[in-house]
Amino acid sequence: MHLPLLHDILILLGFSVAIVFILQKFKLPSIIGFLITGVVIGPYGFSLVNAVEQVEILSEIGVILLLFVIGMELSIKQLMSIKKTVFIGGSLQVGITIAVASVVYYFMGNSWNESVFIGFLFSLSSTAIVLKTLQDKQQITAPHARNVLAILIFQDLIVVPMMLVVPMMAGESENLGLSILSLFIKSIIVLAITIVSARYIVPRLMHAVAKTNSKELFLLVTITLCFAVAWLTSEAGLSLALGAFMAGLIVSESEYSHQATSIILPFRELFTSFFFVSVGMLLDLQFFINHVLLILLFVVVVFFVKTTIAAIAVMVLKYPTRTVLMTGLALFQVGEFAFILSKVGLEYNLLTAETNQYFLSISILSMILTPFVIIYSELIADRLMGVSKKIGLKGELIPKNGKEETSTTKLENHLIIIGYGVNGSNLAKAASVSNIPYVVIEMNAEIVKKEKAKGVPIIFGDATQNHILETVNLSNARVAVIAISDNMATQRIIKNIRSYSDSLYLVVRTKYVKETSEIIALGADEVIPEEFETSVQIFTNVLQNFLVPEDDIDLFVQKIRSDNYQLFKGELKRPKTFRASELADFNITCLRMNTDSNKFLGKSLRELNLRAEFGINVLGIKRKDEMLESVQPTEKLKQGDLIYVQGNQNSIERFHKLVK
Repeated sequence: MHLPLLHDILILLGFSVAIVFILQKFKLPSIIGFLITGVVIGPYGFSLVNAVEQVEILSEIGVILLLFVIGMELSIKQLMSIKKTVFIGGSLQVGITIAVASVVYYFMGNSWNESVFIGFLFSLSSTAIVLKTLQDKQQITAPHARNVLAILIFQDLIVVPMMLVVPMMAGESENLGLSILSLFIKSIIVLAITIVSARYIVPRLMHAVAKTNSKELFLLVTITLCFAVAWLTSEAGLSLALGAFMAGLIVSESEYSHQATSIILPFRELFTSFFFVSVGMLLDLQFFINHVLLILLFVVVVFFVKTTIAAIAVMVLKYPTRTVLMTGLALFQVGEFAFILSKVGLEYNLLTAETNQYFLSISILSMILTPFVIIYSELIADRLMGVSKKIGLKGELIPKNGKEETSTTKLENHLIIIGYGVNGSNLAKAASVSNIPYVVIEMNAEIVKKEKAKGVPIIFGDATQNHILETVNLSNARVAVIAISDNMATQRIIKNIRSYSDSLYLVVRTKYVKETSEIIALGADEVIPEEFETSVQIFTNVLQNFLVPEDDIDLFVQKIRSDNYQLFKGELKRPKTFRASELADFNITCLRMNTDSNKFLGKSLRELNLRAEFGINVLGIKRKDEMLESVQPTEKLKQGDLIYVQGNQNSIERFHKLVK
């Protein structure tokens, strides 16, 4: 069976691999490689791809998945926090851009309706490229990125009214008021469905699916939610991309958003590459070469005008100067929704074929430049402000790493616990008591829900996925502990962790000692086999009960662990020690003086007469890291002292109750 589309996809992917590989050698963004691929294989290049429309359909899926992931990384609460920027900043950016572009184009000798339509086109920016670049830089939650997202959301919303107005501008009479009213009612209904689903329906659904432990079902449900909401908004007259973003917001309200993101990412990367290739296919390379100087001039003008207008729109909302500049720099390009709008303009004769090629050339060139501008936006902003990048601006809201500090991204020098079984939960309790910052990754939905309600910093996710490790800020962690029972999954996690960090101290729990060597070879710093640790604990308790000196026991245990438990496999020579029967009743215990009673504090050992009162002897006192080995009768006990006492067990217990 011959599939023409398969042939075209093979060419598309083959050229993409080659071009992106070459660009990666020069550390250039992959997006540029995809755009160049589109130019080369498109109808205006070597015409290697015939199924252009099918590729465009695949590209739309890429935009849907991109906006879905962006939505999952935010939340409805976060979105509500930027509503002023959406409506005030967005309306100012779009309105001023339309006004400026319309006036300029009108004075170039064109009609008012054509001029306003050109304003429509240039007012829109690229949601896909901007958000993809910000996400790659891990800045999607930074203040300037939130402003960018807010304005892009407004642009996505305003595209629909623009398309409704175009026929009227072209002289065709339509009932515009009725269309806008219908659109408004549909939007309210979709918004209500989104809020109800996010709060009451989807979290319960995702919990039920996660309980099945089926990755296939989890993936299917996530994809279905994405496309269902996108289809719903499309049927309501809104854009597919906006619907996908709303679907992401719905999923973000559940604790399973991190895992959902991790399984969607590979699909998103594939389909967004189709999108950028399809954009490149639109460019007439011959036209571009013939008019390159004029196109470059227009790109420079668009860069300065759109950057300035977007910066002004945000400045009105009283954001810091650095945030204002970085927001403006991120929105200078012309976006993909303008391409859809341009097709409508061609249909209604508001755009000539020549003007459309100028528009496409300016748009695609600005898109190619976008990753570079965003990557260097901090440096550009600092230079414009006359401030060194290292010093930054006082009062700036952006952390040095470019990310907003959230519950997980703000963690530094922390502990990551993978698996929340007996070992993982006990380690988490110990970390909490010791004030060690930690975060837990767990795949059991019931455990995540229960422990999250208790305030445990736990996320639902698979640690074999890169996104999950990024979510817990692995690159800044100090120690990671893998406490799961699946050996194959453990090995995949180790490889994944070591691809991020070589310096992280990695402790791994495994069931059997035979797995130790292989796990260490993969990159674990320490491996703890359960079968022998159980034996170690048993013989430690037994030897302690027979009063084998603690140092001898510790030496014995240390030797076993340092040899990766090999001592258990051969003949073992026991450490030299006392016979247990010689000192069977000789109990030595360390107690801390945590009492407020004047009966003990501030009094000398002679006054206390502990031997007569309690039947115990004080052998030593440790005070502020200093050991008092020769204890005199005149020595006074102080709050916080560690005292080493000897006596029978009942006497020590009675004394302990009074001083603890």
